[in-house]
Amino acid sequence: MTAFEQTITEFVEGWKGWLARINDAVFSYGELGMQEVRTTDLLCRKFEENGFRVERGIGKMPTAFLASYGSGKPVIALTTEYDSTPGTSQKPGIPVEDPIVAGAPGHAEGHNNNAAVFLGAALAVKEVMNRHGLQGTVKAIGAPAEEQLVSRPFLVRDGYLDDVDVALSAHLNQFFATSYGRLQYGLISVEFTFHGKTAHASVAPWEGISALDAAQLMNVGFDMMREHLPVTQRTHHVISHGGEQPNVVPARATNWYFLREQDPPAMLKLFETVKRVAQGAALIMGATVEHKIISGVWPSMGNQVLAEVAQQAIEKVGMPSWSAAEQEFACRLQKSIGLKEVGMPSQITPLRKAEQKTSASDVGDVTWKVPHVRIYYPTQPVGVSFHHWGAAVTLATPIAHKGVMAGTRALALTACEVLSRKGLVEQIHRKFEEEKGDVQYSCLIPPEVDPPLELNRTIMEHYRPEMEKFYYDPDSRESYLEQMGITLPF
Repeated sequence: MTAFEQTITEFVEGWKGWLARINDAVFSYGELGMQEVRTTDLLCRKFEENGFRVERGIGKMPTAFLASYGSGKPVIALTTEYDSTPGTSQKPGIPVEDPIVAGAPGHAEGHNNNAAVFLGAALAVKEVMNRHGLQGTVKAIGAPAEEQLVSRPFLVRDGYLDDVDVALSAHLNQFFATSYGRLQYGLISVEFTFHGKTAHASVAPWEGISALDAAQLMNVGFDMMREHLPVTQRTHHVISHGGEQPNVVPARATNWYFLREQDPPAMLKLFETVKRVAQGAALIMGATVEHKIISGVWPSMGNQVLAEVAQQAIEKVGMPSWSAAEQEFACRLQKSIGLKEVGMPSQITPLRKAEQKTSASDVGDVTWKVPHVRIYYPTQPVGVSFHHWGAAVTLATPIAHKGVMAGTRALALTACEVLSRKGLVEQIHRKFEEEKGDVQYSCLIPPEVDPPLELNRTIMEHYRPEMEKFYYDPDSRESYLEQMGITLPF
């Protein structure tokens, strides 16, 4: 074990109880994107208490922040998200559906785990820098609203990564791995708002122009188009506003579309198609339509040289040791949601070139601005899908805590290798230029567009008073599970 590994291992081992409590506190908050007020305050306070310079509210987003330590080159950015998902409130450690607050948001993609790994890794790197005299700067970038793919494109656009040499991130999963190449799709998030004219829906509907009918026509029209579009596209929508009440012809209606494709030219072509469908629907109904870009993200990719460094770190850390009781519990959860009962993963995944997935992440823009790698660490039973109550069951239990400690160590060790290994940053950048080829990055979000600060505000205002009754104080003498009255079988 190298001196760096020893320092990181000792640090994480010494702080593992503290990091577990941070993890559980963020889980208890369950805050949706752009409304992560308690989460952001907790993370910022812990960074400040540990000697980082913290700038809150970066990129015009109150729940985004930048925590920095050190000075000079190289500059390493650690970046993560910490938002929850709607309607997925779930008691931890209960392998059947059992919400903490019925209908409320909850962490069903484990971004609470990501927050703990992000914080722990940054503090561990600081410890190595101080103990071993490493030079450079660590920037911890907190990014809200990843589920709505909002914040990091704005932060890239506004220059927060201009001086960064290498970016690292970590995300929970059901395996311990990394990869390189194209990882995910790009996406344009856009609202189409139709404007019509009100009228009495029963007495004189002919005097009205239904914006809702135009919105529905757009959706039907696009569904008819799908047959004639490339099979690579993935497009989905919701009617986010459809009127006020049935007896008034709606004068305003809004469709919110996610447009996914493999690369930016295909995304923009798909966008033009959808705009034409919206204009046609408006023309049919005699309405008007306008569109508003919420966000636009590039496909994410991983740098091969960085991935090789991260893989070495993963193999040095090793897969967490799951107890027989933990494996049995994971199998119970799998059985409960109709999956094969195989428990937690047992082997580290070999380094591989990625197969591009249709999911998207707002880290995509970061990966075209600077070389990037993502580490996946295990806190989920095999096969459990995100955005489902089952995904929340392990995320504030000792199973997740073990995975979080492994992810923290791997991320910190990768960062320290980049900081310390002579010539590595230059090697990473040479590969990065090769991987980009002739592609020139440009942000998909127009310069006049500001982040959607009202996103999810109404939902959180509705549920937060009831959710607050179950919030957890990470400085408490009582564990989160004890506070919840939950006894685990392991």
